[in-house]
Amino acid sequence: MGRAGTSRRGGPVNPPGAALLTRPPVAGGGGGLAAQLLLAVVSGGYAVGAALGWGSEELAKVMGDFGLSTAGLLAAVSCYHYARTIDRRERPAWLMFAFSSLMGALGNAVWGWYEVILGQKVPEPSLADFAFLCFAPPAIVGLLVLAKRPVTRAGWVCLGLDSWLIGGSLLTLSWSLALANAARTAQSGAPGSVPRAALSLAYPLLDIALVSMVLVLHFRRSANNRSAVNTAIAALALTVLSDALFTSPLLNTTYRSGEILDAGWFAGSLLLAYAPWGARRPDGADRVPPPRVERPHSRPITGSLPALTPYLAAAVCTLGILYNVVDGRKVDRMVVFTGCTVVLALVIRQGIMLLDNIALTQELAQKENHFRSLVQGSSDVIMIAAPTGTLRYVSPAAAGVYGREAEELIGSELASLIHPDDLGRVVHEVRRFLAAPPAEEPTTRIECRFESGSGEWLNVESTVNRHQGGLILNSRDVTERVRLQAQLQHSAEHDPLTDLPNRALFTRRVRQALTGRRAGDHSTAVLFIDLDGFKAVNDTIGHQAGDELLVEAARRLQDAVRAGDTAARLGGDEFAALILGDGSRDRSAREYQVHEIAERLRSTLSQPYRIAGSEVRVAASIGVAFADPGITPSDLMRNADLAMYRAKAGGKDRVELYAPQMQAEVVRKAELAGRLRTALHEGEFALLHQPVVSLATGEVTAVAAQARWRSAQGILFTPAEFLRVAEQGETGSAGQDAARTTELGRWLLEEAVERAAERHRAGHDVPVAVRMTAQRLLDRSLPRGSVEALLARHGLPSGALVLELAASDPRVPFDELERRLTALHRLGVRIALDGFGSGYAAISALRRLPVDLLKLDRGLVEGVVESARLHKITAGLLRIANDLGMQSVADGLDLPEQVLALRAMGCTHGQGAAFSGPLDEYRLRRALVRGTFPVPGGTAQPALAGGSSGGSMVIRRGSNNETPVPPA
Repeated sequence: MGRAGTSRRGGPVNPPGAALLTRPPVAGGGGGLAAQLLLAVVSGGYAVGAALGWGSEELAKVMGDFGLSTAGLLAAVSCYHYARTIDRRERPAWLMFAFSSLMGALGNAVWGWYEVILGQKVPEPSLADFAFLCFAPPAIVGLLVLAKRPVTRAGWVCLGLDSWLIGGSLLTLSWSLALANAARTAQSGAPGSVPRAALSLAYPLLDIALVSMVLVLHFRRSANNRSAVNTAIAALALTVLSDALFTSPLLNTTYRSGEILDAGWFAGSLLLAYAPWGARRPDGADRVPPPRVERPHSRPITGSLPALTPYLAAAVCTLGILYNVVDGRKVDRMVVFTGCTVVLALVIRQGIMLLDNIALTQELAQKENHFRSLVQGSSDVIMIAAPTGTLRYVSPAAAGVYGREAEELIGSELASLIHPDDLGRVVHEVRRFLAAPPAEEPTTRIECRFESGSGEWLNVESTVNRHQGGLILNSRDVTERVRLQAQLQHSAEHDPLTDLPNRALFTRRVRQALTGRRAGDHSTAVLFIDLDGFKAVNDTIGHQAGDELLVEAARRLQDAVRAGDTAARLGGDEFAALILGDGSRDRSAREYQVHEIAERLRSTLSQPYRIAGSEVRVAASIGVAFADPGITPSDLMRNADLAMYRAKAGGKDRVELYAPQMQAEVVRKAELAGRLRTALHEGEFALLHQPVVSLATGEVTAVAAQARWRSAQGILFTPAEFLRVAEQGETGSAGQDAARTTELGRWLLEEAVERAAERHRAGHDVPVAVRMTAQRLLDRSLPRGSVEALLARHGLPSGALVLELAASDPRVPFDELERRLTALHRLGVRIALDGFGSGYAAISALRRLPVDLLKLDRGLVEGVVESARLHKITAGLLRIANDLGMQSVADGLDLPEQVLALRAMGCTHGQGAAFSGPLDEYRLRRALVRGTFPVPGGTAQPALAGGSSGGSMVIRRGSNNETPVPPA
């Protein structure tokens, strides 16, 4: 804003500029309603005072000159301070706004110096004119900085053309209305006319340029801090409007300082001071707002104004020329020249837009062809469903996946394709997904059953996206995967020989029986069953006959229990039965009833078996335990196990009820745990290694570390009873036993790593495999990086260690186990899944854990030759390992026939007596120097017998040996 002689600087106001003024500034919560009310009250108070003449002429001059100067100085300080608080591309713009406001404040201060202090008329020209002339250029530069920068050369050209179209049109109209007279005055040659005319032309031209930049920025403004930018645009537009009103003939000759027109300049300065602070949002006003998803028909009309700008500019230019013609005046050459340049700019801009549209059309056609090829060539089915659920598009892949042509599905309801049992779940998930914010949940995944053309229900997995209120479904057939998962789940929870539930599933069902709605029913009982004399069957007529006997015994057990009860095979010749309670409160009657059921089972299982054309007899020892109040599943199963052993010790072929005095067995196990601690502290344990051999070449690829206890006579043997105590301790039944187990596991790992490091330094770069349970790996009493520190201390490369993860308890936190194994795997430690085919949660382990190799359970290997059913299951598990890119190790390869069978099924490695038993360090190094073992091609004998000088190992053949009676 500014004043020059008898006229303030200004120019003709244009309708677009006035329209910008009417837009309310986008106010956020930062300034608050109080700041906006204060701004309105101060501006309104100034306007009222100006309308009333301020009460005196002197006060009117003070408010009209120094009041405007104070408002401009406030805007300059506000913009400068805001520019110092931001660190981004907009800082130069606000510095320019601060300098522009400072020039306006200086011009009004000079004006007040002459009028108020000196009491003189302001000379023409003066320092005030210089200050007012410096108001527009910095503001124009600041607006250019805030405008969104084009990314192409054509964009820069269009930006310049748009600016000239607006500025040239306004210049044409202004020249026709007022500027031509000022130019003719300058040409008259009167004294002092040239400076005054120059000033009269300079102010409107600068205002025209400023208005052009305001309009260009309005259509091309950046999204950053839009509320502050909009407020600044409104402030500059209000200032230009006041200048334009001042230059009109009605106000130019009669203006005095302090009149109502000063309220426009005053409000413009205050609005510019308020812009950077009052319009900011408190929580990140500088952030780019998330894009809104709008429907195509809901685009606002203002979105088309940038496209109409060239035509509006040409219309304004035409009005300027018509004004001269209608007024009867000769068309000015300046008007003709400016109008021609505007038309030329419009033609050039339309040409650029035409070329740009042609390029965009070609690019759009290429992308459309590209995506059409992707959609039509994809093996997944892509469907678009309207908001009503009607399918509007189905890709051609539907014919191959669903067996139904795409044209047949288009127009049908999506719900009609989904299985009725899955429909409710799918509808609930879709509604939840559509109600969620798109930024937080862009997609969802749904698995359900779809009806195929043949009427078969297919398992389909679909990725769902939003699309114009409807859905886009990217679907694929996962029926085979679901079937394989079900098969794996069944294999993980059932015994491969008898197809009865295994220990893991039986334990889970016992837990379910003790919790939930049956938690208060103490008449539930668990039966542990062992077949007496079964070992003689294996020894006399062979393991194949033993397997047939187990299958027949499982069938009898399954037929004997009630429909709601559970029969299971726990391993070997051990079975179990869960007899659900009937809510009876009479303990004696319930014990009598369950005892009768157990006697009937014993009698049924003891009936003669017809195996291989001969009659075979075995007996059954059964232990029974009831669910006493507060008992845990593990304690209940332990009690039944104790009762079963008591039945075997009492003469076999009998039923024994659990009694509390059987806890003496627990005391005996505690004593064994003490012996285990003594053996550890006194160095009675020795470390042996069993070679892991490639079944293709016979090469030793790894060694498996195994602990052996050295008796007082110097004989090495497997401490079966100690290991049993250790396993019970790890599941939490005895905390002291768990501590002993932790100590044994730590000793085994440290000893194995130390020996492996020594072999590596001696040139034997063979990895060592150490068996470790998940509980041991996650033991919180151990240092977090104990394995890593152990490798670093002994200098053993991490790739030379293989951790064999043993079957874990269901209560182990699987997420924590996954994180721990992932951290070790990143360091190069290889992870093996031990006991695959019988362990707990094998499917989850394959899906989530970083497993490198699978170690087949000994129970699968021992019967793979004799049992056709077991052969198929083992082959399927090996096929899964090969498909997942994992190596496989068969544990317990004791016979050449097993080696040949597993190698034919794709097993890559094996360990067992067919190659070598466990070796001490001296024999192991001799074997490593030798490097390979002969791979049996027929009925070959084991390549190297394991053991120590003190005795030989007794190889236990078969998974169905009779359960031994523990020593008294």
